[in-house]
Amino acid sequence: MGQSPSPAGPRRLPLTPAGGDEGTLFGLEDLHGGPDRAGPNSPRPLVGPSFRDSPGARRMLSVREIHAEPAAAASPRGRQILARFPEARVIDVDSHWRIPQLHGNAGNLERWVRIKSEVLVLGEKKTLTTRPNGRSADWIAPGSANGCAMACAYCYVPRRKGYANPVTVFTNIEQIIAHLGRHVARQGHKREPNQCDPTAWVYDIGENNDCSVDALISENTADLVHAFSRWPTAKASFATKFVNPDLLLLDPRGRTRIRFSVMPPQDSRVLDIRTSPVEQRLEAAADFLEAGYEVHFNLSPVVIRPGWEGDWTRLLRHMDDVLPRAVKEQAAAEVIMLTHNRELHELNLAWHPRAEDMLWRPDLQQAKRSENGSWNVRYRNSDKAAAVDTIRRLVASHAPWLRIRYAF
Repeated sequence: MGQSPSPAGPRRLPLTPAGGDEGTLFGLEDLHGGPDRAGPNSPRPLVGPSFRDSPGARRMLSVREIHAEPAAAASPRGRQILARFPEARVIDVDSHWRIPQLHGNAGNLERWVRIKSEVLVLGEKKTLTTRPNGRSADWIAPGSANGCAMACAYCYVPRRKGYANPVTVFTNIEQIIAHLGRHVARQGHKREPNQCDPTAWVYDIGENNDCSVDALISENTADLVHAFSRWPTAKASFATKFVNPDLLLLDPRGRTRIRFSVMPPQDSRVLDIRTSPVEQRLEAAADFLEAGYEVHFNLSPVVIRPGWEGDWTRLLRHMDDVLPRAVKEQAAAEVIMLTHNRELHELNLAWHPRAEDMLWRPDLQQAKRSENGSWNVRYRNSDKAAAVDTIRRLVASHAPWLRIRYAF
């Protein structure tokens, strides 16, 4: 990245914020919210205390129940994960997609957040496909996980599973990386720059998961970061709302782009359940840049509600105040307007209706079929266009260093 560490050495994020563990994650007051580190491709073992063994990490994940496909449980990665949670009850399942106790069980809505914290699924990624994208990345890589331990109210991933959305870890990471290596090799050098990157083929490795959270469970994220560090024509990319200091101990060599998703704290406290506070995400940017990551930002999602323009103005001014020059010089952003869904709206009403006061706006929204064929709800074309123009204007006025790669 061309950054030289300070004479005193790189600054490292504390395992927990000042004031104790309670400030680590956003949560709902009325909802309850190891082993060998060296995976098959990991460059080095973790040295010193691990964040994932800290109270903050245990608050995010205190796994008590693991639903596992037999082949996944027997794999090297599966055995590592089972050893990490030795007290968990292990339940054999035929398919990670079809678990009657979790998927399709409406009674789980009352335990929506608890399930995310206490339940884990192990499976194998059966179909390895790399899809073209062209917006955030050139390609969408086959995911190494699906689902999340966080509980953002606008997340689209739960729509396909129904009533429960814990993390599913895909244990056949060697096959996933081998597939990606072959795909990268076939592309050769990037001949023309585009909005994804001027020289590298960018692969989104976290479309349906948060790689920072996944790193609390297994070495899948570390293995992917290490693999891309060896591929000079490609770059990994993932968005996150969780600050995991363990990722600072990897060696990405500028080949992994981490995109910290930010929104006004007033929105995040209601919508970003169980995530790292926005301020903590911004504070982490310099550390991740110094550790060898490319650091971008997602202004996402932009939610239209009374006073939203003023709150985004304050956030952008704050970013301009607190981010160091080195971060600004290489930063870029994606602007993503809110996309919602009727099924998710009804699901949220059962566990977090306050969020729907902000997300469900029939007076501003229209139905639109997504690329995968499902019907979503988005802001009407005129309202969306006006909001995108507003965000662009606010960025130009208050954070002119922040290049907008694309707005959607």
